[in-house]
Amino acid sequence: MFKNHPKGLLAAALANMGERFGFYTMMAILVLFLQAKFGLSGTNAGIIYSIFYFSIYILAFIGGLIADKTRNYKGVILIGLIMMALGYFLIAIPSPTPTPNKALFLTLTCIGLFVIAFGNGMFKGNLQALVGQMYDNTEYGKMRDSGFSLFYMFINVGAIFAPLAAIGVRNWWLGKHGFQYNADLPALCHAHLDGSINAGASESLIKMSTDVTGSPVSDMTAFANDYLNVFTTGFHYAFGVAIFAMAISLTIYLVNKSKFPNPKKVVTSGSVIDPDAILMDIKEVKQRLYALFAVFGVVIFFWMSFHQNGLTLTFFAKEYTDLSIMKVSLGGITLKGAEIFQSINPFFVVFLTPVVLALFGWLRRNGKEPSTPKKIAIGMFIAAMGFFLMAIVSYLHNLPMHAAIDPKQGGIPLDESLKVTPFLLIGTYFILTVAELFISPLGISFVSKVAPPQYQGVMQGGWLGATAIGNSLLFVGAILYDSVPIWMTWTLFVVACSISMFTMIFMLKWLERVAK
Repeated sequence: MFKNHPKGLLAAALANMGERFGFYTMMAILVLFLQAKFGLSGTNAGIIYSIFYFSIYILAFIGGLIADKTRNYKGVILIGLIMMALGYFLIAIPSPTPTPNKALFLTLTCIGLFVIAFGNGMFKGNLQALVGQMYDNTEYGKMRDSGFSLFYMFINVGAIFAPLAAIGVRNWWLGKHGFQYNADLPALCHAHLDGSINAGASESLIKMSTDVTGSPVSDMTAFANDYLNVFTTGFHYAFGVAIFAMAISLTIYLVNKSKFPNPKKVVTSGSVIDPDAILMDIKEVKQRLYALFAVFGVVIFFWMSFHQNGLTLTFFAKEYTDLSIMKVSLGGITLKGAEIFQSINPFFVVFLTPVVLALFGWLRRNGKEPSTPKKIAIGMFIAAMGFFLMAIVSYLHNLPMHAAIDPKQGGIPLDESLKVTPFLLIGTYFILTVAELFISPLGISFVSKVAPPQYQGVMQGGWLGATAIGNSLLFVGAILYDSVPIWMTWTLFVVACSISMFTMIFMLKWLERVAK
């Protein structure tokens, strides 16, 4: 599989696995943690989620600037790994729930999230720049797209296990204290404690409390306080697992550091020269930068849609999906919860990447392989189809508006018999993963190929900056989820991905010419 690729590719991918582990831990549980810990609405949790994911990617632009200026990519990457581990440590420290001072503890949580985001910014784009430099010569150049696809596949191995580990730790801690997992209980407990619960939701709370304890509960206030504290402490410990993943990545990186290229030198036409001495025509530099900025602008709408998998799609899994068959017993611990769906995307990334690579390889041998910009346009169309499936099924099932099932808004959780099959989300994640494989690794490849040598780090940061802007718009999904019929929320993302597709098609010939 790695036969025609540089030796440092696998080492770089393995060093990135810890970052992916932490990323998918956050994607799986962050908004659920914020709601359970602080009683936040979906909209408010979504705003914090959006700002965090915006910060992760926009700070990669800053990280790229620092690395390009100092030419010390490896040192900046090392700082990023250490900072991410520190950030996970800060939010892994258990604190009481309900919190005695919500503003203080929410601020402390946000500080931990910022440290993670800053470390990620130092790490992510610069490691991608190193991978791109492995292909900056005639020996490996033609394998650039497949190389980035392999890199993307292997870094997602850690992502498969992150949600499962988070669920396992949280549910183990619940079981240790005599409780079972119930996705609807934290919202009901908060509604009971703040007095916003209605009679119907109160009856649901009584029934669910009996189910998770195995016996009738006499003091509902004591139960609500106890369940919330145990539930969120399990989440704190789940964040702690990411620290060990970061330690493994740090070790792999240090052991294999010598295998990575030295960005202080650039290989051009078989000779090694200082990148600052490269005399590329100014018009060509401008054309390349214009092309990159155009692609950055287009993918904003894809990321705004795709990263709903950690926000509105997670809400949908928790509140509208029958989770009774989505559980696995492992070592006496039941892995059940909305978070389990976050393992599906990286699972599909790992197992579909060889299929997509084989397809591209067959097309290449027959002279029919689409250009990288065309692959990105196809990916936009596929993503639109994933959200189209969600919109159609939500409409046909006549799913109620979120306000009708949210205890904080006087609603009653949806009865299990009225929830949709989990195969809807599994199918959607399958479609979105195929779209991701056409866009994310190939977009990174396109940037590494088109970016002028002296701007490799900052342009990788620019790609991640475009992702940041898309992530900053994630809260739009959370607002719609709370305020319009659920099928209309998914329709917005159908439109966003379709606009991206048609824009890429309009620019296709120009982008293909610049990328030659």
